[in-house]
Amino acid sequence: MNFTITSPRQILVGGGVVARIAETLATFGLSRPLVVSDPFMVSSGLIQRCLEPLAKAGIRHSVFSDTVPEPVDTVVAAGVAVTKGGDFDCLIGFGGGSPIDTAKAMAILAAGGGAMADYKVPHQADLAALPVIAIPTTAGTGTEVTRFTVITDTARDEKMLIAGLAALPLAALVDYELTFSVPPRTTADTGVDSFTHALEAFVSRRANPYSDSQALAAMRLIGAHLRRVYREPKNAAAREAMMLGATLAGLAFSNSSVALVHGMSRPIGAHFHVPHGLSNAMLLPAVTRYGLAHAQARYAEAARVAGFAAAGDSDEVAAEKLAAGLVTLNADLDVPGPRQYGIDEATWNAKLDLMATQALASGSPGNNPRVPEAGEIVTLYREVWASGRNAA
Repeated sequence: MNFTITSPRQILVGGGVVARIAETLATFGLSRPLVVSDPFMVSSGLIQRCLEPLAKAGIRHSVFSDTVPEPVDTVVAAGVAVTKGGDFDCLIGFGGGSPIDTAKAMAILAAGGGAMADYKVPHQADLAALPVIAIPTTAGTGTEVTRFTVITDTARDEKMLIAGLAALPLAALVDYELTFSVPPRTTADTGVDSFTHALEAFVSRRANPYSDSQALAAMRLIGAHLRRVYREPKNAAAREAMMLGATLAGLAFSNSSVALVHGMSRPIGAHFHVPHGLSNAMLLPAVTRYGLAHAQARYAEAARVAGFAAAGDSDEVAAEKLAAGLVTLNADLDVPGPRQYGIDEATWNAKLDLMATQALASGSPGNNPRVPEAGEIVTLYREVWASGRNAA
C-alpha cells in the first residue's frame, strides 16, 4: 500500500494556545505577519486574542479583514494586492474557515499570479508566496490542517476546490476557548461538517491506515459531544472535544479525501449562498443512504464508533442505524432543508442539472463508495428537497 501523509509542521492544541502566536512566529523565524480575518472578528473584539500577544512581543502587524463567508476570488485578489503592498513574511488566518481559506488562496495567487480559476483541481497548487499560520475560531472546517481551500469563482457561480501543498498551513493553533461565543446554529453546522469530513474520509476510495486512525478518533469525539455542545454552549469539555475532533477530521480528509456530500454541497453554496457546513448537513443523510450497501462494513464501523450503533450490532444493522441516526441528528440540531432555508423551489429545480455537472467536475464524487452519474445526483438533490418538507 502506497500513500502520502501531509500535515502542518507544528500543531498547538489546548485552551489558551492562541497566546503563543508570537512564540510560534519566532519558531519559524517570522516577524512581519498580515492577519487575515473578517469584520465580525474585528467588531466583536475576538481578534484581539491574536493581536495582543503580537503587540506585546513587539511584532509589527497589519490586518486584512475584508473576507466574506464562503470565500470569493475577488476578495482573494484584493488581499493579494494588500500583501504585495506591504513587507510581510507570513499570513495568519484568524477566524472560521473563510478567513483561513482566503489566506491560503492569497498565498497561492500571490505566488503564481493569474486568476484563482487557474488553480482549481486537477491543477496541483504547490507553490505559495508566503507561509500561512492558521488559528480557527470554529470547530468545523478542519482547514487549519488541510491541503485544500475552496474559493467561489464569482463570474461562474462555481465553488472551486484548490488542492496542493501551498494550501497546507505551516502551523496551526487550535484553541477551543475561541469557540465559546459561537452561536448554536454555527456550532451545529460546523459540527456536522466535521463529522462529514471524518465519515467521508473513512469510506473514501482513497482511505488509508493513517486517515482511518484520524477519522475514527474524530467520529468518536464528535459523536459523543455534538448534541451536548449544541445544548450547552458553555460546556468546556464539549467545546474542547469538538475542537479536537474537527482538527482530527481535517487531518483525516486531507490525507484521504472527501466524497459525494462535498461534491454536491459546493454548488448549493455557490448558487444559493448556503453556509458550507449547513449544506453538508442537508445532504448527509440522503447521500449516506445512497452509498450504504457499497461500503457497509465501513459505515457500520463508523456507526459503532460514533455511538449510533452498539458494539454487537451486525454490519447490516449498524449501517442502517447510521443512516437513520443521521436523520435524527439533523432533527435534534434543527437543521433546515433547502425549502426551510428559504430557497425557491423553481430556482432549485432549474439549477439541478448545472449543480450535478459542477459536482462531478469537482472530482469528489469519484471518491465515493458508490460513484454516481449526473442523473443520480439530480435525483439525490430532489430527494434532499423532498425530505426537508416537514423538517422542524
